[in-house]
Amino acid sequence: NMKIYKSLLVIILFVFLNLEVRADQTQPHFIDFKKVLNQSTAGKKAQDFLKNKLESEMKKFKKQEEGIRKEEKELIAKKKLITQEEYKKKVENLRKKVSELQKNRQASLSNVGKLRAKAKQELLQKLNPIIKKYMSDNKIRIVLDREAVLLGDSSLDITSKIIEILNKELKSLNLK
Repeated sequence: NMKIYKSLLVIILFVFLNLEVRADQTQPHFIDFKKVLNQSTAGKKAQDFLKNKLESEMKKFKKQEEGIRKEEKELIAKKKLITQEEYKKKVENLRKKVSELQKNRQASLSNVGKLRAKAKQELLQKLNPIIKKYMSDNKIRIVLDREAVLLGDSSLDITSKIIEILNKELKSLNLK
């Protein structure tokens, strides 16, 4: 009778423990993609590269803008010393320079935006197989984006683990 009781206890324990493990595997885990993009080694390098590129471009345009303002002041000072026709020609020339500057600034901003989108896409492409392998290795069935999770047990957040793996596999992105 005691053997049956012990056998039954072992079976109940086995089933209970097995259910506990399976319950954890069926729970959806989540990952904070923004954190991965901003805190992974490759993501940080890409952010720094894009920030520096944007800052240097804006400095260049600011310098050109200052040059145009200086030219404008000089032209106003010369207004009475040159013919009306010559003045009109120089004003038109200045307008073209301003228009060109605005066009170049817009193209530069657009280019940085495209590079940012490319970096994000490249990072996500590298991330997909890493997450799939992690899911397979840990028998996880669902991974959600952190933004889609209202509340979640922090033990189900796999962001730092994924960043760790990504950092080993991807040191930087090609943004040239």
